[in-house]
Amino acid sequence: MARSTRRYIVAVIITGVVTAVLVIVQARLLSGVIVDVSGNGLSWDLVSGAVGALALVFVARAVIAWGSEMLAVRASARAKEELRDATVRKVLATGPYGRAGSAPGEVATLVTRGIDGLDGYFARYLPQLVLAVIVPCAILLTLAGQDLLSALIVAVTIPLIPVFMILIGLYTKGQVERQWRTLAAVSTHVLDLIEGLPTLKIFGRAKEQAAAIRAMGDDYRSATVAVLRVSFLSSLALELLATLSIALVAVSVGLRLAEGQLTYATALFVLLLAPEAYLPLRLVGQHFHAAAEGVDAADRVFTILEPESELEVVSPGGAARVPEYLALRVSDASVRFDGRTDRALEPVSFEAVAGSVTALVGASGGGKTTLINAIMGFIPLTSGSMSVIASGGAVADLSDLDRRAWLSTVGWVPQRSRLIDSTAGSRTTIEGAIRLGAPHCGDDEVWAALRAAGIAEEVDGLPAGLRTEIQSGATGLSAGQLQRIALARALVRRPRLLLLDEPTAGLDNVSEAAVVNAVRRMADEGAIVIVVAHRPALVAIADAVVRIGGSRQSPASPESTESLEIELSAGSPLAVAVGEW
Repeated sequence: MARSTRRYIVAVIITGVVTAVLVIVQARLLSGVIVDVSGNGLSWDLVSGAVGALALVFVARAVIAWGSEMLAVRASARAKEELRDATVRKVLATGPYGRAGSAPGEVATLVTRGIDGLDGYFARYLPQLVLAVIVPCAILLTLAGQDLLSALIVAVTIPLIPVFMILIGLYTKGQVERQWRTLAAVSTHVLDLIEGLPTLKIFGRAKEQAAAIRAMGDDYRSATVAVLRVSFLSSLALELLATLSIALVAVSVGLRLAEGQLTYATALFVLLLAPEAYLPLRLVGQHFHAAAEGVDAADRVFTILEPESELEVVSPGGAARVPEYLALRVSDASVRFDGRTDRALEPVSFEAVAGSVTALVGASGGGKTTLINAIMGFIPLTSGSMSVIASGGAVADLSDLDRRAWLSTVGWVPQRSRLIDSTAGSRTTIEGAIRLGAPHCGDDEVWAALRAAGIAEEVDGLPAGLRTEIQSGATGLSAGQLQRIALARALVRRPRLLLLDEPTAGLDNVSEAAVVNAVRRMADEGAIVIVVAHRPALVAIADAVVRIGGSRQSPASPESTESLEIELSAGSPLAVAVGEW
């Protein structure tokens, strides 16, 4: 943002200086014309030159105002673009445990409507803020050379306006923050309602939510009205203070003019110039409220952009090249989130090698998904380390690798997959969703990935084939089809490390078998496969099983799978067994 606004601020300062000079020249020319015509009795022909010059000043001020507006619009557009880009990049970099994962509605509102509030800041508030510094100082120096008493009155009364503005601004900040919190809550709640609408309809609770939305809308309306109320009252206070200050100057000038202490020309010049000293400050107060929402949104953006206090597992910097690794080693890795006493992931150690499937088992909430996210670099480790082992035995710590380069070697299938088109367009096709994993792959590679995921025949049977559009929320696809397309998306990039988080959850036996076979084939072709498993079919194909919460690793065996089946049917916690190792 600093890059895009630096030249704009310089331009605003220059136009502010020019505006101040033009204001003084305008007052001098206007007072001179009035005095010559009304006081000295000159004809209009004799003052036509001064009138022409005055008209040029008016035109120059209008051109400067227009130019400033154009510069402000362009600077605002550039700043908003940079802020949006930086925010989206930061949100994507922090992953599911970042701000977007915890408050997606608030982040979406911030990136769209919130940042748009900066238009008022750039187009109105910032230029007036610069003028509020330059113009009063220039006018004070000019008045001091014409009438010292008037200059003293202006110098004493002008600081009162910023004092009032500070007091009003402190109160307004709280009102704007309340307005923003209410809007963010409404956005998040509406997003949750849309996603959960089928559930609400099934349980007959949809109409009750309409009342909740109405109540939240009323809260937002009252918060907005409170901000407007403060705006109107503050404008009244500032106008009253400026009017009283100008009246003091006018009374002083009038009395001394009547007593003959001031000339008619000087008195008129001072009376025309004094209001111009207060005008920029009054306009600053007026535009402050229009810019307050945008400034508050920018503060929230900068909070998101602040660097994390902890070191990330995968550093954004470091060596760009990732070695041709054959194994992933996790050594006493643990995670504890800020503000919590219990660990989200107890210390765990294991080694996953190429050509094998490593199953992570344990009770729900034990930290399996946390471990997967830590491997991808979205969560910092509290203790321990993660590294990859190359063919020659060389070890490279993940913290030394570039995140983008590291993730380019990883395939990922989450619990609840979302299909997004590789072109980031509004319409998602099966082809576009798969190419998200490898944007430059050809049709043959896409079909190979679909065959590997066991869904090629179903896609081929669709009228539009690969060009079949996927509706919002993947409606129209079964859970099995969704997971297999997500698996194809991961397989198309031929990852060296394939991470799967309960890929068969909610699938029928046929779909589960297709996914399990695809996972096994990927391992047989040389990939390192790590899968979070709650179902026996996945544990059955595993070469090693790691219990999260117990951090012990063992080869998979029929006995361990049989033990898992018994526990699942009995409904007892999965963390207690999965065989004896």
